[in-house]
Amino acid sequence: MEIDAAVRASSDGRLRTKYDNAVYVVQRAFALYPFEEIAFSFNGGKDSTVLLHLIRAGYYLHKTSSGDEAQINTVQNCPLRTIYFETPCAFPEINSFTYETVSTYGLPLETIRSDFKSGLEGLLKEKPTKAIFIGTRIGDPNAVGQEQFSPSSPGWPPFMRVNPILDWSYRDVWSFLLTCKVKYCSLYDEGYTSIGSIYDTVPNALLSDSSTGKSFRPAYMLSDGRLERAGRAKKTSNKTETNSVASNGMNNAEGEQMISRSASVIVVGDEILFGTVGDKVGAALCKKLHEIGWRVSHVTVVHNEIDSVAEEVEQCKSTDDVVFILGGLGPLHSDVSLAGVAKAFGVRLAPDEEFEEHLSQLIGNSYIGDRNEMALLPEGITELLHHKMLPLPLIKCKNVIILSATNVDELDMEWNCLLDTQESGLVKTKPFVSKHLSTLLPDVKIAAVVAKLCLEFSDVYIGSYRISRMGPLVVSLIGKDNQRVQEAALKLSGSFEGQFSQVDGCK
Repeated sequence: MEIDAAVRASSDGRLRTKYDNAVYVVQRAFALYPFEEIAFSFNGGKDSTVLLHLIRAGYYLHKTSSGDEAQINTVQNCPLRTIYFETPCAFPEINSFTYETVSTYGLPLETIRSDFKSGLEGLLKEKPTKAIFIGTRIGDPNAVGQEQFSPSSPGWPPFMRVNPILDWSYRDVWSFLLTCKVKYCSLYDEGYTSIGSIYDTVPNALLSDSSTGKSFRPAYMLSDGRLERAGRAKKTSNKTETNSVASNGMNNAEGEQMISRSASVIVVGDEILFGTVGDKVGAALCKKLHEIGWRVSHVTVVHNEIDSVAEEVEQCKSTDDVVFILGGLGPLHSDVSLAGVAKAFGVRLAPDEEFEEHLSQLIGNSYIGDRNEMALLPEGITELLHHKMLPLPLIKCKNVIILSATNVDELDMEWNCLLDTQESGLVKTKPFVSKHLSTLLPDVKIAAVVAKLCLEFSDVYIGSYRISRMGPLVVSLIGKDNQRVQEAALKLSGSFEGQFSQVDGCK
C-alpha cells in the first residue's frame, strides 16, 4: 500500500512514530466496531485529507493482519461511509476538492446541508452509527478534554469520536502530505493555512511574498505552526487588547523615570491551600520585584483548576505590567497553568514544535515521542525566552510569564536570566527606599497621627505589622524619594518623642 510504503521509507522518525500511533487507532476502531457502523467526517481540509489516507492505510493493515488474503488486492481504497457537511459559505475550491477526492477513492458520500448537530441526528436515525472518524487536532477549539476515543458530548447524538491525529502538529500534517505526495486542496498553495468560511478566512500574512511574483507562499512553508490560524478573521476586541498591553510600556525607554511598575503573582497549588506546604517562592518573587523598583499589586493562590487560573489572569493582565504564574506547569492532570492562560486570552493550546524539540533534548530517553502535553502552548501569543543558563526556555504569553521554579534557588536562576533577557520586559526602575520604625505604643495611640501622615505623604506607602500580638508594632515607610521617606519617618517619631526606634538592618 503506497501510503504505508512512503512513510516507512521516510527518514523522519517523528513522522513514523506519529503515523504508527495514528494507524493503530484506526485499526483499533475497525476491530471494535462493525465496518458498516463506522463513518468518516470529511471536510476537504488538510487535516481530514491526512485522516483519509491514514484510514486507507489502517484499513489495509487491518485486513492484511487478519489474514484475509482474498481481500488484500481489493483494499487499496477504503469504501467507508463518508459524511460531508456542505455549507453556502464554503470555498468553491473546498467543495470541488471534496467531490473530486470522493470520486477518486470510491468513497460512498452522504452530503448534509444542515448544521452539524441536526445533520448528525438525522444521519444516526437513518443508519446505525457507533463511531465517526474525525480529523480533530489538540489545538482545535473543540479538542479540549478529548482523547483518541471520546464519546460525543452530552446533548449530542450518542457515538464514539475517533481522533487518530489528535496529537499531530501543523508540521506533522504537512510532513505527512508531502512525504506521501497526496493531493490536497489548492488553497493551501495560495497562502491559506487554516480554512474556515469565505467570510472569516484570508491568506496568512506571514506567507506574503511579492518577490517571487506570487502573492503568497504555500502553507507548508509557514515556519511557526502556532500561527496556523493567523489567517482567520480577528475580532476587534483582540486588537484593542493588544494595544492595551502595548500601552503598558513594557519596552518603553522611559521606564527609568517611572515612579513604579506593577506586577501581580499567581501561585497555582492545591498543596498550599490544603496547608501541606508553605509558599516561599511567591514571597521571594515579591522581594525580587521590590528590589528592582516594581510594585506588587496582587498576590493570590488558586486551585489547580483551569477556570481558577483563567479568572485571575483575566483580572490581572489588563491592570498590571507583568503577571507572574508559579506552579501548575508540567505533564500531570493538575498542571493547568498554560490552559488557564490560553482561556484567559481566548486562544487555544497548540503544539509548539520548537518547545517540543527542547523538551526532547532535556528529557532524553524518557521522551516517548507521542503526545507531549508540556509542548502545548497558547497559540499565537507565546514567546519563548531563551538564556544559556536555562535548561528550557521560559514561556511568556503577552505580559504573562510562567515560571517553572519550585524552590527559591531555582527562582534565583530564572530571575537572573529574566533580568538578562530584554524580551522579558523586566525594566529596572528607580529603586524603593524604606524606613522601618518600631514602637511599644498601642495601635489606638498612634492611629490618628499615622492617618494624618498618610494624607500629607501620599507618595509614601505607610503600613504596619506586628511580629506578635503582644510584641512591638513595626511601621514601614516605603517610597522612591529618599528625602520624602526620611521626612515622613522624622515626623512620625517626632510626634512620639523617644517612643520609636529604627529596626536594625532596614534602610
